[in-house]
Amino acid sequence: MDAETLERPLPKPTMEDYINARLLESLIEAKLSTEFLSKGLIRDASGKAFQAWRALLAALLRLELSNLLKVAKTEEKRNWLVNRAVPRVPTTRMKALSQILEEIGYVGIYFATSTALELHDYQHNGPDPDMAMSKYRNRQEAAVAVINLIKELMRRIEELKPRIKWSDDLESAFKALKESRCW
Repeated sequence: MDAETLERPLPKPTMEDYINARLLESLIEAKLSTEFLSKGLIRDASGKAFQAWRALLAALLRLELSNLLKVAKTEEKRNWLVNRAVPRVPTTRMKALSQILEEIGYVGIYFATSTALELHDYQHNGPDPDMAMSKYRNRQEAAVAVINLIKELMRRIEELKPRIKWSDDLESAFKALKESRCW
């Protein structure tokens, strides 16, 4: 189910189903991250944790789009949010998007996004004792960051349950992630 689900085309970002699709993607990517972690594949786990967080941001941006448009100061920023940020969540703008989400009440999301981006760097550069290319000196530091990011992702998704149409697929994916053996 996981691979098939990830390969389905996403609904258009203008549709409500987009939120559920991105949340499901987030949970599946996080589950894959835990599987890689349990096999000692820390760089791969880091990449999947980053993808999971990015998918969660996409869901949150779509869920909160009307509130985000209210705080956007210019028409250009509003257009960018609708046409670029929600459908693509550019890696280079994830911190800025997290800051906007913080403005509307998502306390602490900026710091978790920073961790996700550090894991993205770790995926590409590996451990770095000098910390010039990666913020993690060794595999263990990165593994702890992966686990903490996934725990934060699960907490945030669980908080969304009352606000969205919680499907059987979401419940199944959430349960599978919760039962992962890496905790």
